[in-house]
Amino acid sequence: MSDPRLADLSCRLPELRLLTAAGDLEHYGRDWTRRWTPAPLAIALPATVDEVQVIVRWANEHAVAVVPSGGRTGLSGGAVAANGELVLSLERMNRVLDFNAVDRTLTVQGGMILQQVQEAARGQGLLYPVDFAARGSCSIGGNIATNAGGIRVIRHGNTREWIAGLKVVTGGGDLLELNRGLVKNSSGYDFRQLLIGSEGTLGIVVEATLKLTDPPPPSQVMLLALPDMDALMEVFALFRAQLSLQAFEFFTDQALQHVLAHGAQRAIDGDHPYYVVTEFDAADETQREAALAVFGQALEQGWVSDGVIAQSEAQAAALWRLREGITESLAPRRPYKNDVSVRISAVPGFLCEMQALLANEYPGIEVIWFGHIGDGNLHINVLRPHDLDEPAFLARCEKVTRLLANTLHCHGGSISAEHGIGLVKRAYLESTRSAAEIALMRGVRKVFDPRGILNPGKLFTESS
Repeated sequence: MSDPRLADLSCRLPELRLLTAAGDLEHYGRDWTRRWTPAPLAIALPATVDEVQVIVRWANEHAVAVVPSGGRTGLSGGAVAANGELVLSLERMNRVLDFNAVDRTLTVQGGMILQQVQEAARGQGLLYPVDFAARGSCSIGGNIATNAGGIRVIRHGNTREWIAGLKVVTGGGDLLELNRGLVKNSSGYDFRQLLIGSEGTLGIVVEATLKLTDPPPPSQVMLLALPDMDALMEVFALFRAQLSLQAFEFFTDQALQHVLAHGAQRAIDGDHPYYVVTEFDAADETQREAALAVFGQALEQGWVSDGVIAQSEAQAAALWRLREGITESLAPRRPYKNDVSVRISAVPGFLCEMQALLANEYPGIEVIWFGHIGDGNLHINVLRPHDLDEPAFLARCEKVTRLLANTLHCHGGSISAEHGIGLVKRAYLESTRSAAEIALMRGVRKVFDPRGILNPGKLFTESS
């Protein structure tokens, strides 16, 4: 630890794990965006809340920026450390602290992996229902920091709905215990909700008390092939009206081709422009028959070209892989990503304008899109052609994103549905939030983090 600042930190916390090897700096200093060269000062891996507080107070004294770090699965650059920051990784703070059977809550440390949270809930005969493809690597603290949504928002809502309480270390090093698991609490401002989605700019989530619910009833998974984009909302409306949906996800044939090339198996013969994976309650024969009847109605209307229903858990997993495997299959190409949302009622009009915009602005460039039709969230992945250098590609994509942000503004949408603003989208924040809102956001940040040490440069630029 040749840096005197790190030597001072080690003196204050002799048991703290501090990493400075080049490989560690690279590993912990980036997220899934892969657009910035990692250049952190060091990596701190605290094991206790007290250690987190000492680190933050040390950072204030030495004017060292701190980047909170969970699973680093984000797609907006929110966990990137490229300017000499200290990365504060919560991966060692990964334990279950309490289960309360009466309250039906699970209290965990902020670094616990989502899949482990889900397994802990199942071990108590209950369910933590927030779920997405990165469940095996993303952390609960990161989920809270971005108010992550995922594939079952249509049934269970976003992360925000499942947080009963938080312990947070502020930018000044204070420890706040927010809401304490109360169901009703009208005693002033709910800072718990303010911290959810704040992207590590107000505080570091060190503990979370999570609401649990009953396990879902038995379900079935169906894959549908659709003939055109107009059929998407027709099928969604029909299925939602007659079935109890747990999920309703769509993707294009282009997305499917990448997943198949990555090792998945085709489930429906022939080529179809659009596909839907839907999961619905099927606890008894009546519900299963209703699902087949709904499929028949969609087929008669010409909204569905073909379909298959899973006959086993293995088949259900194989159908889900066609949707959940998209991001992983595209990762080697390092796509430029947009993660946008509009009201469900605005989806048809926005889809039409979005498709025309992408076709016009990206001729000859492969654009893969998919999303959560049931909650108005679309993911757009632009793949860089091999003959176009990265700076020129990024410049072109930023131009299109500005146009996309304008379109979203006209539809009352958001430039970030579930991955946060981070570094990638901060130039487009004003398309979603008014000048008055952004001014208030800046003011709130100064209260929670007076010296601006937590995740500086994320969410909005520091100078503007």
